[in-house]
Amino acid sequence: MFAGQADHEMEFMPIVPLGEEELDEKEKGSLPLEVPLIALRNTVLFPNVVLPITVARDKSVKAITEAQKQNKWIAVVAQKDVNNDDPMPEDIYQVGTLAKIVKQIKMPDGNITLFIMGRIRFRIEAFTQIDPYYTVQIKYLDDDFPVNDPSFDAVVSSIKEQSERIAQQSANIPSEASIVLRNIEQESFLMHFVASNINAKLTDKQGLLEENDVKMRAEKLLVLLQTELQLVELKNEITNKTRSDIDRQQREYFLQQQLKSIKEELGSDPNEREIKDLQKRAEEMKWPETAKELFKKNIEKLERMHPSTPDYSVIYNHLDLMLDLPWGVYTEDSYDLKKAQKILDDDHYGMEKIKDRILEYLAVLKLKGDMKSPILCFVGPPGIGKTSLGRSIANAIHRKYVRFSLGGLHDESELRGHRKTYIGAMPGRIIQSLRKIKSSNPVFILDEIDKMGKDFRGDPSSALLEILDPEQNNSFYDNYLEMEFDLSKVLFIATANTLADIQPALRDRLEIIQLTGYSAEEKAEIAKRHLIPKQKELHGLTKIPLRFPDKVILKMIQEYTRESGVRELDRQIASIMRSVAKKVAMEETVAPTTSIEQVEEVLGKPRYNNDIYTKGHPPGVAVGLAWTYVGGDILFIETSLSKGKGELILTGNLGNVMKESASTALSYLKAHAEEYNISPNIFETTSIHIHIPEGAVPKDGPSAGVTMLTALASAFTGRKIKPYLAMTGEITLRGLVLPVGGIKEKMLAAKRAGIKDIIVCSQNEKDVEEINKEYIKGVRFHYVTEMNEVLEMALSKK
Repeated sequence: MFAGQADHEMEFMPIVPLGEEELDEKEKGSLPLEVPLIALRNTVLFPNVVLPITVARDKSVKAITEAQKQNKWIAVVAQKDVNNDDPMPEDIYQVGTLAKIVKQIKMPDGNITLFIMGRIRFRIEAFTQIDPYYTVQIKYLDDDFPVNDPSFDAVVSSIKEQSERIAQQSANIPSEASIVLRNIEQESFLMHFVASNINAKLTDKQGLLEENDVKMRAEKLLVLLQTELQLVELKNEITNKTRSDIDRQQREYFLQQQLKSIKEELGSDPNEREIKDLQKRAEEMKWPETAKELFKKNIEKLERMHPSTPDYSVIYNHLDLMLDLPWGVYTEDSYDLKKAQKILDDDHYGMEKIKDRILEYLAVLKLKGDMKSPILCFVGPPGIGKTSLGRSIANAIHRKYVRFSLGGLHDESELRGHRKTYIGAMPGRIIQSLRKIKSSNPVFILDEIDKMGKDFRGDPSSALLEILDPEQNNSFYDNYLEMEFDLSKVLFIATANTLADIQPALRDRLEIIQLTGYSAEEKAEIAKRHLIPKQKELHGLTKIPLRFPDKVILKMIQEYTRESGVRELDRQIASIMRSVAKKVAMEETVAPTTSIEQVEEVLGKPRYNNDIYTKGHPPGVAVGLAWTYVGGDILFIETSLSKGKGELILTGNLGNVMKESASTALSYLKAHAEEYNISPNIFETTSIHIHIPEGAVPKDGPSAGVTMLTALASAFTGRKIKPYLAMTGEITLRGLVLPVGGIKEKMLAAKRAGIKDIIVCSQNEKDVEEINKEYIKGVRFHYVTEMNEVLEMALSKK
């Protein structure tokens, strides 16, 4: 920098000369050739630069005293090693500057302070005296100036510009230095003045002094200036950054101190209190090692954070979730099988298969003490009590109950959770539910598992593959929790209306239990045991004597509802209860027994009539049995013949499988026309139209095959189909009758409709035998294997 380095012998500060100029040839000729010499530490004296020095060494003091006696000229050189207190001739540089003593001041401590001014460069030819001080014989050196060289002028201009920039940016240089630099016009003095003040190595400065070529000396100086400028700029950048960091740290420190003082005044430190509360809760937890390590790691992070930082709340919420989860917390199962059976029987009428399965599970738990929970799936029409059965199971085995509706779910994160780095992230619904009920072995109902969606946000049914696999769910990974949780003790029960919409991989993990619709007798029992008492309580009629006779309940079931479950029946009973409640509120007389007339008055005329199924029909009309997701149903298949070219027309909103059944039936009839006394030629001149009423309802499936063939045979032979007769079964081109599904629902639908005879495949006999005999009392079943048998039974004699 623009300052000399102080040492123990001398202190100096280069200053501007007082109007001295370069020596002319005459002055050079009068200069002495033998002069006393002093060696300077840590600096180099340049021509025309005034330098204050403090002299302490004896040799130097004697040399200056001798110079003062003569003509005040003294030779000044730099010593190579600054730590050498008695340099020998070989320890000093051979090129120096002849200086004139401008002023001498004797200090109180005996040292001498001099102002010397360099005048001309020299080289030492020989040492003429060593003691008591050095005297040397010298040769003066001339500067080699360039003539009319624009590049030299450019270098000098750059030196001045760079020097001014350094002076402006350096905090140690007074502002007046820039003014001095602008007023220096002589190139050599500008270079010498700048070289004296630049913060460069002694060897670099000595190199400048020894250079005779002024242009080369200027270029070397410019390189040193550029290095110095870069150093100054870097120093300023570091200083400013440090100052900014210190200011920010001081500001944060003062704010923290103020906040601490406020908290002390209030007598609380929420951050510390919250962390201690978390640690206290953690002491009572019985969690695995992985959870313990994760908690310890995150609590240490929390202690280092300020509560106002965004990550503080994220980590705190995560720790709070870990502490809220029921790690190893289980409710004790009730192994009283008789009591469990009583609870199930009291809550639900029928459903023997499901009740037996739950009791079997409890029996194994009682004997073995531990087993993986089964993954059950109740499949059946709506309204039959699948979901409420789950609650009854929880009550029967003394477990907590959770219900999670999957209907319309289309985001996989709803099950697995979001990563906690996202804003508004939450754990999945599985973990949330367990957190809420504080138990690791609840009865978990996954309702409507067949109605999940799937889009660009993921496939939740694929996420369920891990949750519902007993071999994997002991290490279920939630994205928010960021560790595994054991779900193997959870009793998962899924519910669905149909298996068709459940993907195969998921269906393979479920233990399917088929639930069929209720018969009229079962519905009547359910109404008496559950629905009527419930509606009386809901309508505030518990103290009013009100009785529903069996014939009234059956009338409501048969003439006002068409369903497999009891939801519509429940609504009809509620309508009658509202009517009674109105009379009670208006203080009118209420009959203690509900009559058929009262039912018709409240509910209106009967909505459904079975007469249509029991009447005789013209040839070509057959009664079939169908399965729908709400239970069994009756459908008519009507066949009409007209003159034409043998085309087959199918109407009634039929699916592809049903259309193929119609084509198969017609082909079989054509192939066996002579057996049924039908002219083969009639098929080429007759157009056939098969229609199934209720065209707004889509229909599909193979089970109408025998019904279609019977209707076609009836139309072509002109023989009517016997009344009170219905049928179901798939056919082949060979005339075989194949088994179909949904037998219980179809049989119960036929019973409700007043059908007395049912034709069904012989392979479905086992399905019919599973139905309670009381529910199909009065219905005759005819088991067949071929279409010949069907037509023989179904078609009346002419």
